[in-house]
Amino acid sequence: MKIHNSNKGVSLYLALMIMGILLAIALGISAIFIGQTKMLKEMGDSVIAFYAADAGIEEVLSGDRNNPSDISETPLPNGAKYQVFVTQGGVGDCPAEKNFCIKSTGSYKKTKRAIEITY
Repeated sequence: MKIHNSNKGVSLYLALMIMGILLAIALGISAIFIGQTKMLKEMGDSVIAFYAADAGIEEVLSGDRNNPSDISETPLPNGAKYQVFVTQGGVGDCPAEKNFCIKSTGSYKKTKRAIEITY
């Protein structure tokens, strides 16, 4: 009596399946890490843009507070820029009970952040 063993290649098939599953898991985890790394880099750019906007506010407030004026786009040494717009109270969205509304926009690379104050 001859016994035919039909399980010849099962171990190879199982090894390939396990390797495929491990490869899929590794690729999924690496995709998550790449996305997180990109987000962290952009977060750093966001902080620099925010502080550029803050520099614009400080520039206006350190000048003549009774008559502040717009500041055109001004570059900073680190590559960031800021631009300031001043609106008188009662004009546009600026409340009438306020003297001025100051909006400063800071930008760094592709990121922009803004700060708006009223006084």
